[in-house]
Amino acid sequence: MNMVAAKKQKGFTLIELVMVIVILGILAAFALPRFADLGGDARQASIEGAAGAVKSAAAIAHSAWLADGNSPDPLTLDGVQVDMSAEGYPASVAHGSSPEGITAAAQIDPNDFAFDATTGVFTIEGYTPTAPDKCEFAYDETSGRVTSIELGGC
Repeated sequence: MNMVAAKKQKGFTLIELVMVIVILGILAAFALPRFADLGGDARQASIEGAAGAVKSAAAIAHSAWLADGNSPDPLTLDGVQVDMSAEGYPASVAHGSSPEGITAAAQIDPNDFAFDATTGVFTIEGYTPTAPDKCEFAYDETSGRVTSIELGGC
């Protein structure tokens, strides 16, 4: 009897090790889906951020256009000439050779976003959403507004 009481345990038993592995497996099963696909959230945030930049740039350019006396000439914003629409908002596409449009006013990098000047739609460069969902926003040069933000395909 003294011999059994004097013997000290060294290490873990097999059942203890199995229980730890089972608990870690359960935790991983619940935690993994939360962190597996953060790309969609990043694309949504990118679209929303770019849309906010376009809204701000349109408002600043319109204010400068009003302060300049509604001049039909291009505005100079932060060292960049921005072509304006007849309504006083940055144009979707430059009408001349040197002025630029809303992409320059909002400082949108063409390596990050593709802009279709005919439709006024911004999309993430190099990303194709699953049809029919879209991951884009549209700019209207007549009102200076972001008319739609679609995040279903991000």
